[in-house]
Amino acid sequence: MNKSLTEIINKRKSIRAFLDKPVSNTLIKEMLSKAAQSPSGGNLQPWKIYVVNDESMKNFLEFQKQWKGSEESPYSIYPEKLKEPYKTSRNEMGEEMYSLLDIKREDKMGRMNQMLKNFNFFGAPAGLFCFIDKQMGLPQWSDLGMFLQTFMLLAIDSDLDTCAQESWSLKQNCVKDYLNISDDLILFCGMSIGYADLENKVNELRTSRRLIDEWATFVK
Repeated sequence: MNKSLTEIINKRKSIRAFLDKPVSNTLIKEMLSKAAQSPSGGNLQPWKIYVVNDESMKNFLEFQKQWKGSEESPYSIYPEKLKEPYKTSRNEMGEEMYSLLDIKREDKMGRMNQMLKNFNFFGAPAGLFCFIDKQMGLPQWSDLGMFLQTFMLLAIDSDLDTCAQESWSLKQNCVKDYLNISDDLILFCGMSIGYADLENKVNELRTSRRLIDEWATFVK
């Protein structure tokens, strides 16, 4: 610990391969409690978090393999007709990752297998699911982002790594069935939690950011 805030922010990135090293629920609970200090309009605190760890992670992954229900996503992860510069940013990120892993564009199966690793939390020993009540609007969804970002920064401060995964929204029925979640809640995302496997090439990926002059205007 004792990292500066700038160091923590710069170190955080999406990790897609984890060591088989346990994470204590006590530590996760401590980080969640601190993350709850994130900004929340009207103090609604709209997040509802479920943690799977160790045995419950194994049980969930086994349940997922055997689950036979139909799936539906509660929201579109990306707009259907993504405009520039957003389309280029998304495409470049994908090509950087597959190039790093030497998965060719024509290797559809290889790309599919890499994508499917989302649904075992990239081998992380722990993970969480973040839900929100259906009655909440866009402002409350933004609160989820601030809460989750705070949690991810706290993870870095505790020498842990994470990957926020909106892809879990594609499995919302399976997840809700396993957790016995009411229809009042929507699964926003999952998150992998653990220790990065630094020998896995996928974790060399660090996405670039557009220059500040492209998206920030200092009004005169």
